[in-house]
Amino acid sequence: MMDNVSQISMFFLSGLNKTNNHRFTFFFLTSLCYCVILIANSSVIVIIIIDKNLHEPMYIFLCTFCMNGLYGTAGFYPKFLWDLLSPVHVISYSGCLVQAQVIKSFVCADLSILSVMAYDRYVAICRPLEYHSVMSKRKVIILVCYSWLTPFFIIATNIFLTSRLKLCSRYKARFFCVNWTIVKLACFPSETAVDNIVAYIIIVVYLIHALFIVLSYMYLIKTCANSIENRAKFMQTCVPHLISLLVFLVTLLFNVVIMRFGSKDFPPAFKNFVEIEILVICPLINPLNYGFKLSKIRNRVLDVFTIK
Repeated sequence: MMDNVSQISMFFLSGLNKTNNHRFTFFFLTSLCYCVILIANSSVIVIIIIDKNLHEPMYIFLCTFCMNGLYGTAGFYPKFLWDLLSPVHVISYSGCLVQAQVIKSFVCADLSILSVMAYDRYVAICRPLEYHSVMSKRKVIILVCYSWLTPFFIIATNIFLTSRLKLCSRYKARFFCVNWTIVKLACFPSETAVDNIVAYIIIVVYLIHALFIVLSYMYLIKTCANSIENRAKFMQTCVPHLISLLVFLVTLLFNVVIMRFGSKDFPPAFKNFVEIEILVICPLINPLNYGFKLSKIRNRVLDVFTIK
């Protein structure tokens, strides 16, 4: 019998059913990973906030980047850790929509912030004399708001459309919620046409972001090749951005390919990791990457932990 969306108040998640024998091991490893993510990202944020020498556009965008990492992981880890210790894995319908909103907007905001960082490095290296006039406080605030609010409201539109669908099942073969897994439960595929169109628009918008980032760095590499000074600046400030971009794109591509087209023969533990890798690798690697590569942050960290 078809259940109207208003009658579905709870989803049953079956993604962790085959890992019950190792749930305490997974709980320990996940707790350790989340603690490292919290400490690493929070440390970078606090250092940038308290050190006035780091109140520059590049570090403000980095602070935004780390805040986004905390935002995205907060939508997943607490619920996941609870489920690892719980015999029944359920999530409310509204909670599922909120989790889908947080995770998807986190991914899109990461790409938006990387594009803003690419623009900042382009101005710093290619137009150094105009840098402070172009990257004014007002411009920085606008770019920060753009990188956070635009993904949030675009994804909120997508989630709102999903919330209007009539669903025929309350069982999800996953252990967390993403939008397309909810859409797949729709009773009438014809009703998902608008959702699919919005989803394709979102993909196109963020493919444009990715293209902008790639073209920006190609131009930067070409510009820096003829100048020793620019080459040094590129290696110091752009390489961390490139590493973050590469990690993000490879992780996202691997995630999409395996989740949508991957074989059902993969072990459950492997498929589970693939589903959450973007919530593990990026928030974990990014603050460590910038902490080691950017000398101002690295030196500030050493000052904190070194007794002089």
